[in-house]
Amino acid sequence: MILGEVCLETNDVIKMADFYRKILNIPSDCKDEVHQFIITEGTTLSIYNNGEAKNNQNQNISIAFTVDDVDAEYERLLGLGIDIIDAPKLQPWGAKNMHFCDPDGNHIYFRSIPECL
Repeated sequence: MILGEVCLETNDVIKMADFYRKILNIPSDCKDEVHQFIITEGTTLSIYNNGEAKNNQNQNISIAFTVDDVDAEYERLLGLGIDIIDAPKLQPWGAKNMHFCDPDGNHIYFRSIPECL
């Protein structure tokens, strides 16, 4: 069994999709207001509006993206105006993480993991 998809439900698909494309450096001109695929290879990341109002108080989900150089990504995201909650920090298990939120309040981590883990 493999994890097939992570879908973030939102009131504003375009705003959320544009945010994820910006932080993940994925170009697209898709402006579908109902459903957009952000990542389509491996585990899919999609943004969806099923027509029901969301409260955007997402406190029980976090998404982690593994990157080659979390310090370089930190500088890039600062340049994009992303509000960083926690700057890159080495964790006790060896990964180096930084933490921020998307427009709906979902917690996002960019992390670099040493090859020895």
